[in-house]
Amino acid sequence: MEYKWLNRKNNEKIIIFFNGWGMDENIVSHLEPENFDVLMFYDYNTLKTNFNFSNLNIYTQKYLIAWSMGVMTATLFDIEYTNKTAINGTLKPIDDRFGIPRKIYDLTLKGFSPIGADRFIKSMYNEKTNFPTINREFKNQKSELFALKEYKANENFEYNRIIISTEDKIIPTKNQVAFWNKEPNIKSGHAPFNQFSKWSELI
Repeated sequence: MEYKWLNRKNNEKIIIFFNGWGMDENIVSHLEPENFDVLMFYDYNTLKTNFNFSNLNIYTQKYLIAWSMGVMTATLFDIEYTNKTAINGTLKPIDDRFGIPRKIYDLTLKGFSPIGADRFIKSMYNEKTNFPTINREFKNQKSELFALKEYKANENFEYNRIIISTEDKIIPTKNQVAFWNKEPNIKSGHAPFNQFSKWSELI
């Protein structure tokens, strides 16, 4: 697992962002950090990381924002949060009832290509927009798909805020509704970030 500081100004509060599969910081680069430090985790080819989690002890408040596959991955690390937000993901992200149907996931693995990666980016949005340029190598993205299939969430982990998009084509909206027992609350596709201008709006 890789990490990157998106803002590090010795603030008292930190937002920890667990990104989705295949992504980098460009998916959220427009969000203003305000008075938060922002730390992003991404690239879940392995759960091993050289990040020293004790460095987080300096913060008085730690806020989790997890998106897509990051909703599951975030549960695997022992961090004490002030508040936890899940965006368009579940603790069973590869599941016929509660996530991406297994057959669709397997077909994606089998036929994944650079063209498919580009289509994936566009399918995350329900509006015609300037799609972000993701600077991840294709082979790295593909191997991450295989790795994610092997992880299992800590199902005792509880999120305080759930954001579900009305038109999610990646993790079907109806499956998220079934998992969380909550109705969709934002009109968007899988990536809703263009509707926000500040990180604090996602807390």
